[in-house]
Amino acid sequence: MEIIEWWPKIDPTAKEWLVTHNGEAVAPDVLTKIVAAGGSLTSDARWIGEEGPDGFYLSDEAIDWIEATANGEKA
Repeated sequence: MEIIEWWPKIDPTAKEWLVTHNGEAVAPDVLTKIVAAGGSLTSDARWIGEEGPDGFYLSDEAIDWIEATANGEKA
C-alpha cells in the first residue's frame, strides 16, 4: 500500500507529526498508526525508507510527498 492510500486513514495527530518532523525517524506511535492503516513495513512500497540507529525513516520520495501535501500541492 502506498502513502497516498494510508495517509487518509491515519488520524490528524499522526499527520501533523509527520509534517512537523518530516525527514526524522518516525516516532513509534506514529509508525504503529501507519501500519494499522495498512502501511506494511515489509512491502516494497515507495514510501519505505531505511532502518537507522534512531529508528525507521521514510523514503526521500515519501518525505517530498508529505512536504508537497503540507503545502497544499497534493490532496
